[in-house]
Amino acid sequence: MTATLRRFGAAARPAYLVRRGDPERGSVLVRLDGHRAGTRILTQARDLDGRLIWLEAAEGRALPPDEAMAYVDRAVQRDPDLWVIEIETPDGATLFTGRVE
Repeated sequence: MTATLRRFGAAARPAYLVRRGDPERGSVLVRLDGHRAGTRILTQARDLDGRLIWLEAAEGRALPPDEAMAYVDRAVQRDPDLWVIEIETPDGATLFTGRVE
């Protein structure tokens, strides 16, 4: 997780660990804060071949900040092992390994 945060810092993209999950089995949820453009939410998953992918919440549309926070809160209630990262990215760039679906 710290390597991911450093990668964004090196690319001048402020990234913050908002919630620490279980280091062994916690999955990752990312809030991409596009400021005026809204917030996109990605969750980490694996495809059928075991490759890393990112699934977009809300059918890929940007959410207003209050809806994005409510989504994250519900996700944490369902999965208490969840890690949550927030990234400031006005242009929507993710810099993640794995495709976004």
